[in-house]
Amino acid sequence: MTIELVRDTDLDELRARCDLALAGYLDRQDADWPDGAPRGVFDTLRRFVLAGGKRLRPLFCYWGWRGAGEPDRPEIVSAAAALELFHAFALIHDDIMDGSDQRRGEPSVHQLFADLHTRLSWRGDPGAYGRSAALLCGDLCAAWADQMFHESGLPAERIHDGYAVYCAMRTEVIAGQYLDLVSGVGDGSVASALTVIRMKAARYTVTRPLQIGAGLAGAGPELLDAYAAFGDPLGDAFQLRDDVLGVFGDPAVTGKSILDDLREGKPTVMMALARDSADRAQAARLRVLFGNPQLDAEGAAELRTIIVETGALDRIEQMIKVYGDAALAALADAPVAAEARAALAALAHSVVDRQR
Repeated sequence: MTIELVRDTDLDELRARCDLALAGYLDRQDADWPDGAPRGVFDTLRRFVLAGGKRLRPLFCYWGWRGAGEPDRPEIVSAAAALELFHAFALIHDDIMDGSDQRRGEPSVHQLFADLHTRLSWRGDPGAYGRSAALLCGDLCAAWADQMFHESGLPAERIHDGYAVYCAMRTEVIAGQYLDLVSGVGDGSVASALTVIRMKAARYTVTRPLQIGAGLAGAGPELLDAYAAFGDPLGDAFQLRDDVLGVFGDPAVTGKSILDDLREGKPTVMMALARDSADRAQAARLRVLFGNPQLDAEGAAELRTIIVETGALDRIEQMIKVYGDAALAALADAPVAAEARAALAALAHSVVDRQR
């Protein structure tokens, strides 16, 4: 079955509406900001939330609602946009844990506060200050996400149904983040890496936002299951593509360093495949280079060569294609409205075939 795609301009218009909803919510928080509290936290968060981002989670949530047969209305845009605030929380905390100093082409939040500490010659450790300030920023984004979701204007019973999935998503993300932490000191197997991406990123990016939209629409278990059949493999493809871009992407396009994942020793599926297929000499170099915090551009280039020569990159690309095809096949059979099917197909292609 061929699925006709919606135009990119239609998705861009929805992104713009989500941005307007976010800006409106943040403007209301600005007016209520506590007297005497430093403005730096609020101003930093406002810039971080509104500057860039693909808005995938709000888009999937919105079309999860429309796929249940519900009409367009501003309240669902507001509820969906709240997921971007939760995403900001996850990104800020993830950058702290990974030691990533760049996000979306700009300094990460903890780095911004560390730089401020240094610039003003404050006492103490700039790095510790930056991490502590960023932790608070992430916590505030999580609280704001909750508030924005509940104040979207949808009926209370619908909010209740959508919020049940929202809570499941929050638990999965945090459990997945911990599993990622454990896997970094574990066996580094392909199975372990696949479990991490399913819990930490895949469901949180596609499946749960879709199901939140369906829950807000009052949909039954049949649609929730259909969204899982579509969203789980698509989310896997999304994260596998993210891991490829983290090593082979163009930093000017991705806004992220191509050294961070390699220096951190991030236990991705791609690196697990490379390790499994490496010969003795390649394995020895992987042990020296991968996870070395002092890794330089020359060492990173050698790692990329090993990834290619072991066939790991080709296998990841094949996995991305298989997962993407499985998602589209599930979408073709899903009991969703035609317009939503077209939008979700377009989103699926944008997730799999992307450069950032």
